[in-house]
Amino acid sequence: MAGFSGVRLDRRALIFGLGVLLGAFHLYTGFFGLFSAVTQRAVHWGILGCMVLLLRPLRPGAASFKADARDMIDAALMLALAGSSLFLVIFFHEIAFNFGPPSTAELIWGGALLVVTLEAARRCSGLALPVTALCFLLYALLGPYLPGALQHKGYSPARIINYMYISSSGIYGIPLGVSSTFVILFILFGAFLNASGAGKFFMDLSMAFTGRFTGGAAKTVVTASAMMGTISGSPIANAVTTGPITIPIMLRNGYSRDTACAIEAVASTGGMIMPPVMGAAAFIMAEYLHISYLEVAKAAFLPAVLYFTSIYFMVDLYARRHGIKAPDEACAVRPGLVLRSHGHLSLPLIGLIFFMFQGWSPMKSVFWAIMLLIALSWLRRETRITPAVFLKALVEGARSAVPVASACATAGIILGVVSLTGVGSTVSGAILPMFSGNMPAMLLSGMLISLIMGMGLPATAVYIILATLVAPSIINMGGAPLAVHMFIFYYGIISTITPPVALTAYAAAGVGGGNATRVGFIAFKLGIASYIIPFLFIYSPSLLGQGPWTEILPRIAISLLSVYALAAACIGYMRGLVKPQDRILTGVAGLALIIPHPVADMTGLLLLAALLMRKDDLKRLRRCLSRHDI
Repeated sequence: MAGFSGVRLDRRALIFGLGVLLGAFHLYTGFFGLFSAVTQRAVHWGILGCMVLLLRPLRPGAASFKADARDMIDAALMLALAGSSLFLVIFFHEIAFNFGPPSTAELIWGGALLVVTLEAARRCSGLALPVTALCFLLYALLGPYLPGALQHKGYSPARIINYMYISSSGIYGIPLGVSSTFVILFILFGAFLNASGAGKFFMDLSMAFTGRFTGGAAKTVVTASAMMGTISGSPIANAVTTGPITIPIMLRNGYSRDTACAIEAVASTGGMIMPPVMGAAAFIMAEYLHISYLEVAKAAFLPAVLYFTSIYFMVDLYARRHGIKAPDEACAVRPGLVLRSHGHLSLPLIGLIFFMFQGWSPMKSVFWAIMLLIALSWLRRETRITPAVFLKALVEGARSAVPVASACATAGIILGVVSLTGVGSTVSGAILPMFSGNMPAMLLSGMLISLIMGMGLPATAVYIILATLVAPSIINMGGAPLAVHMFIFYYGIISTITPPVALTAYAAAGVGGGNATRVGFIAFKLGIASYIIPFLFIYSPSLLGQGPWTEILPRIAISLLSVYALAAACIGYMRGLVKPQDRILTGVAGLALIIPHPVADMTGLLLLAALLMRKDDLKRLRRCLSRHDI
């Protein structure tokens, strides 16, 4: 195999070696404790950044390095990233106590880090994220030439590079800090679960419990995605993991190809809000709000249940309207058999939750959950994590962490500019007078900004930008901090099924062979109720588990009725086909039930009850009333 100067450099071998190295490094720190913040983050991004360049080479399909200009560029970028990481780790103390201007070496390595980080983001998530980061960098550079409130004193290129490289608010800031501590271990936990066969276990268990009902194939997708969401924390990962299994089943069950792909996409999108393994943004939220990750996970639980319930209502009513029966595969699956063969794989997940409720840190909890999983996997031959499977899981976990780390490193650039220039206060100060205390208008604008930004940016980057620029304005208007951050977090996630750029829908379409545009619009329709749910966080914090259970339980029940009504209005079916004018009234009932006010609740309940009653129900009611002389 060709290489440089006769040296064999196989990309797959390098990826394997770096993946094992990264996994071993983070398992070590999960047990023995973290290195210094700089070392932890520099090693983390140094390895994963190199993996980006190996996994997404400039020369498509390159299996090894050759004497090709594109391979030379990849090699140079890898050396630049490795050099910048090592330089910072080795000389950090000298750099930190240098109160003069940055040295030439600092500027060279800092500039190299900036360039490689932007290029890695481009390869991982397209142009939107690096272009956004570049716009922020230009804002820091061109401050004196900007108009009005956006104007600031401006910063030299040397100052910007040094700040991004050295400062804890730059590339190696909070987002990458979260990625290099909590998130990576949770991703490894998910990789080990998948390696042990937990993904198949969740799929079989879902088929056993829901596959026997009307439209059971789609219901299996919803429940399996909810279960997979507990370990993946990624909508696209859910879609590409469960899609190859579930989409063919739905096709055989009578669903059209585009609808099957859309159901997979909208169900998979909930993976990032389903505790306990949520996305990187959830850990960053905990850092921003100075609360534990467990509090964020508990707040996300009821909204996640509401989300998946709304999708379940959608697919149930769709199946009833179109006469789709249970799939033949459901007859062969028995819950007891599934639990006996693979039920032990659920124990590490239960253990993870138990450890966190015991007050253990997320890192300690997930480390011991991994150890528990490895031990329990040996109970059955087909689930055993052997040394070979262990190494493979480390590499798969590292591969899954690549887009997360890339988004976090690039988001650090954006946060660095916000911290350096104070633009967050500027934007917040401009937004408040614009809405003059009008909370509904403020929330609508926040929703639209979240959805628009989420069309091209990863959910983590969307959350970080909005948490910095928009959330303070909503909080200053009286919104509870946790509710406000959950609001923007939620919309950043469901933006991945929002046309015209619906990334999760596109991923599902790619897996299932559907038309990406049609899949995106069908997914948007199926998920329409979920676009209303975040408003409940602001006006009814009880859905985030805030307050006594006497308030939480009634609100949950009313919210479930609300999403049912919205699903019925969207599909056009309740106890039978719904007339166009009744669909409008059903939608009105659903919207009324969203408003946490007694009058709105009563109006919505009475309207929904009237719509649910058929003519024969009304006749029986009149006969009953006449018999009792009422």
